[in-house]
Amino acid sequence: MNNHISKALVAAEAVLAGEEAAIHNLRQTIELPLKKILEILLPHKGHIIVVGMGKSGYIAQKIAATLTSTGTRAVYLHPGEAVHGDLGIYEKGDPSIILSKSGASEEVLRLIPILKQFHSKIIAITANVHSELVRNADVTVDIGLHSEHDPIGIVPTTSAVASLAVGDAIACALMKAKNFTKKDFATIHPAGQIGRNLLLSVRDIMTSLVNVACLKGDETLREIVIAMTEKPLGGALILGENNQLNGIITDGDIRRALKINKSMDEIFANDIKTTTPRAVTASVCLGEALNIMESGHSSVYVLPVVDEHHCAVGLLRLHDVYKK
Repeated sequence: MNNHISKALVAAEAVLAGEEAAIHNLRQTIELPLKKILEILLPHKGHIIVVGMGKSGYIAQKIAATLTSTGTRAVYLHPGEAVHGDLGIYEKGDPSIILSKSGASEEVLRLIPILKQFHSKIIAITANVHSELVRNADVTVDIGLHSEHDPIGIVPTTSAVASLAVGDAIACALMKAKNFTKKDFATIHPAGQIGRNLLLSVRDIMTSLVNVACLKGDETLREIVIAMTEKPLGGALILGENNQLNGIITDGDIRRALKINKSMDEIFANDIKTTTPRAVTASVCLGEALNIMESGHSSVYVLPVVDEHHCAVGLLRLHDVYKK
């Protein structure tokens, strides 16, 4: 292997090891400051203001977004823009989470007297416990770093990961304390696949039985192909009395059957069906149905929908689960 590549890989491993160690150290020290942070944030009904400059600013934005998406109203404030009008987001008593590795960023320190006027409790996330920021903070989380773990020791790598981890810990602690549920999450994430999986049930998107190819089991391969062509959903259900589900045939089963050295009129549905297919009830949420479809040794692309008596009521397609 090229010597330069070998050295590069060593550097990559070193930064990962440093970030792992930083997270481990945080686990040993986070409990006391986190308790104080929760005492400040939990009773607060307004916004939490998250502040950071430079790379810390990007981490602050992510923390604010995570808080907002998990039931705690938060907003990012750029410290440079704050004194040019953005301080208007504050209401009296809004607490501030301030990220600064050095605790000495000029733009951040300039804000502190102003935040005091807003009666803002200050939560500092920093690596310098002797800084001006810490001297003015109500609570400090020490991320415990004296240097970064990049090849030159100054690029915000480990400090960024550690600060982000603290933000995640705060957000998740608040979620637990507020009993924030999957339903709550879905309510504020109505768009996209996450919201779709949580808000919709199988009943909302399944194809009803009248539009599904249904067979008795004695049909020939030729008849199966015709039925599945007339109702092209990628699967045909084998049904017994009262629509009892006795199996399923998929497009894949058809392709495999065509490799058998027999006439299409000599291969029957009962010969190629899956006798005990995975199935789901109509009331199940899409996320759970998706897990069923993707579990096991291989994924399935069509899923029978049954009632409490295991009688078929429809078919769910993976295509419809992901359909926008």
